[in-house]
Amino acid sequence: MSGIVIIEEDELIHSLLKEYLSEAGYGIGSGGSPDTASGAKPDVVIIDVYMPRSTGIEKLQAVRAAHPGTPLIAISGQFCSGLASCRATADALGVKRIIAKPFSRDELLEAVRDVIGSPDKPHA
Repeated sequence: MSGIVIIEEDELIHSLLKEYLSEAGYGIGSGGSPDTASGAKPDVVIIDVYMPRSTGIEKLQAVRAAHPGTPLIAISGQFCSGLASCRATADALGVKRIIAKPFSRDELLEAVRDVIGSPDKPHA
């Protein structure tokens, strides 16, 4: 298990994600740039799809190229909270789950568990 890669430009949100996941027992891998692979394949990549420097689709394409086959969880303030449960939206973006900002710790952990399992029982 090489951990979870977080791609989030907002340092406060990045730190909050890291704190939530670390406290829940997940490892956080390196590789916070969407177009840079960290070496080992991460278990999942959490990515903010609406960032000021590039569009969400371009960022998702760069992450897929850098981490082929790795499941993605997209987070965004552009998603409506009801949209987060919409499988069709996740499928359209090519991600496993979407999470609307603002989100709770429980929403984040539920999405991660759904994609890779609990930290003590990682998904194969």
